[in-house]
Amino acid sequence: MKSVIVSVPFEEGLHARPASEVSKLCQSFSSDIKFINGDIEANPKSTLGLLTLGATKGTEIKVEISGDDEAEALKAIEAFFQRKDLI
Repeated sequence: MKSVIVSVPFEEGLHARPASEVSKLCQSFSSDIKFINGDIEANPKSTLGLLTLGATKGTEIKVEISGDDEAEALKAIEAFFQRKDLI
């Protein structure tokens, strides 16, 4: 299992557009992935699940990944959260 803490860089937080994009990204991996914000845990392969995190700009989200392609998934998710071009 791999884990990392990412910070939400988007001005409007993790709203519908970035949530949809990160959901599509996560769906491309076979690994089990969890996003955790405090005591709320979400399956990032579900856009609705991501929206339940209530993540605003600067929120730190713990990402846990377990599976055959966990290293690739971790790298892609970290790169996604380094983007600043989604509004």
